[in-house]
Amino acid sequence: MKIESTSPVAKPPALSREQEQLRKVAEGFEAIMVRRLLEAARATSFAKDDTPLNGGGRETWAQMRDEQFAEIAANSGSFGFARSIEEQLAQYLPATPSDTKP
Repeated sequence: MKIESTSPVAKPPALSREQEQLRKVAEGFEAIMVRRLLEAARATSFAKDDTPLNGGGRETWAQMRDEQFAEIAANSGSFGFARSIEEQLAQYLPATPSDTKP
């Protein structure tokens, strides 16, 4: 007896090695863009920075937090930059046997 999945979410098609590499690079680029966005947003702070809690450790912690957030956002596709980049550049990849129809 074979049990079929009732999940409405279809599995994505298997990717070629080139497509996987493209996706990884596109997600990395999105992470860089999100990091820069957060860095720019943090640089516009109007708060006074002369309190004892605003030392180098706090800045390092904020940078690490922003980097982690950027990686999570890029891997989840929250902003959609990586998918757009991937779609635009995928047209330049060589066709795979699964891409061609008989």
